[in-house]
Amino acid sequence: MSRPEAGRRRIAIAAALVLTVSPALACTEPGAPPGSAAGDGWVYQLQGYDHDGLAALARAPQRLAVIDLARDAASGWFRPDEIAALRASGKRVLAYFEIGSIEQFRPEYAPLRAGAGDLVLNRWADWPNEYFVRYWDERWWDRVVRPRVDRALAAGFDGVYLDTPLAYEEIDLKLVPGWTRDRLGRAMTDLIARTSRYAKAQRPGFWVVPQNSPELRQYPGYVDAIDGIGMEELFYEATDRPCKEDYCAENLAGARALRDAGKVVLAVDYARRAGNVRAACGRYRTERFLGTVTTRELDRVAAPCG
Repeated sequence: MSRPEAGRRRIAIAAALVLTVSPALACTEPGAPPGSAAGDGWVYQLQGYDHDGLAALARAPQRLAVIDLARDAASGWFRPDEIAALRASGKRVLAYFEIGSIEQFRPEYAPLRAGAGDLVLNRWADWPNEYFVRYWDERWWDRVVRPRVDRALAAGFDGVYLDTPLAYEEIDLKLVPGWTRDRLGRAMTDLIARTSRYAKAQRPGFWVVPQNSPELRQYPGYVDAIDGIGMEELFYEATDRPCKEDYCAENLAGARALRDAGKVVLAVDYARRAGNVRAACGRYRTERFLGTVTTRELDRVAAPCG
């Protein structure tokens, strides 16, 4: 079970990742294979952009950036020229959005409630402004996922970073009669694979990177569909708490399996104490993950581990 998501993000209405020395990511050319990659790691920021722009990110040494699809997490979309400028700094840039849930501040939320309200399921207890959805429904693809991918492609992003695959574990089964966790997991895998096929048909080399839920690798098609995986709280939970639960070991084993399958592992831990930061950075080097130690708010560009 992939419990993480405790430290995700949130815009006030609505990260900066660090590096490790990894065999994945030294080349920043779009379409370069995951095993070819980069020098100074990656940066993960979902709010708190300097003057609502990307200049501070462009100055950062990291070679991969994950940012929200919109500067305000709603409808203030980043422009193609802004993404081009960030890419020109030597970075591969991925667009963050949710694939298995929707927040109340997203522009699609009100139309969904008005025109397809049955898509919206139970509220997420950890994030009370967010709801899980019937992500297997064709209307979710047509109204939300495909338009978001189209926007990422049009803006010039190099890929997408897909949050909340863990919806398959969190949906209230009483709301979806006839569905099991296994069937929900298969449906999530199908959606990720569909997203990958759709995007790569338009732009070969476009990256698809889900966050958490490495156990989905058990389903046929998942490993081939993804270019990497984001992993929260492998070593420290928000904040400064060593991750010692059973799911921590399970998630680490899953991350290792995907690493060994040639996928980039982007690890993020939430700690402030210098000793914990050093310890997490050391684990990233040992595990050959790209990693960062940052704040739960994901509102700044954290210093690289190196």
